Amino acid sequence: MRTPHERPARFDVGVVGAGRVGAVLGAALARAGHRVTGVSAVSDASRERADRLLPGVPTRPVPDVIEGAHLVILAVPDDTLPGLVAGLHRAAVFTPGQLVMHTSGAHGISVFEPAAGSDLVPLALHPAMAFTGTAMDLERLTDCCFAVTTMDLARPLGEALVIEMGGDPVWVPESRRLAYHAALTHAADHLVTLVAQSMQLLGEAGVEGPDRILEPLLTAALSNALRLGDGALGGPVSRGDADTVASHVDLLASEAPDVLATYVAMARATTQRAVLSGRLGAATAEPVLEALSDDY
Repeated sequence: MRTPHERPARFDVGVVGAGRVGAVLGAALARAGHRVTGVSAVSDASRERADRLLPGVPTRPVPDVIEGAHLVILAVPDDTLPGLVAGLHRAAVFTPGQLVMHTSGAHGISVFEPAAGSDLVPLALHPAMAFTGTAMDLERLTDCCFAVTTMDLARPLGEALVIEMGGDPVWVPESRRLAYHAALTHAADHLVTLVAQSMQLLGEAGVEGPDRILEPLLTAALSNALRLGDGALGGPVSRGDADTVASHVDLLASEAPDVLATYVAMARATTQRAVLSGRLGAATAEPVLEALSDDY
């Protein structure tokens, strides 16, 4: 088995899964000089995405995509990955020394344990970015952080691939991979929910173009939070304005019950962080928490 350092500088790349992530990373590697030799795509949307981002690359069955590739990208959903790896190993699709990279944030390289007998080189490279599956993502990869988890021997190779795609490699130990992914999910996915619910409320308040109001506010809030952490907290909870919080709860209970549970959960968490960071005294926090009780 050749080590990663002995491999040629340019790889033949097979992309399994032409979703938003797989097609973009394949295009990023092609832009860096690698040759994408095949891509698997099941849905009409994924085939169209592959045609746009990987023009001229043939769409093939998964075993054909993997066969002969120096580097295989498994860009499939988190829960699908373990079964896919095990199935490909049972089918003897992998070849010894083949670089096999997955893009799941939740998994490290332990997901490759069922394929240990294949003598592959495992890489877990996860880009910390929200993908659209368009050429726009290629530019967004610049300075995008990638979580890198692999065996020590392959770490320089994994980091080099990230740099070639324009990203910034960040080492995440195998044991902390799930914590890393939970943090990103909580930040990005739940932010979308919060923003969508806020736009919903503004729309119901008769505000036209709610994005015009939210964009400068949220941009400043995000910048402050990244710089100051809990020190960026503001608003009625951190001030201890229990009456205002209670009014919000009453309004949401009658007009937007689908938003109420989110508001209460986040306000409780905000109260706790305000107390722990010293911005809010325990005595002042008590009436705020009473306003956020389950009796609404």
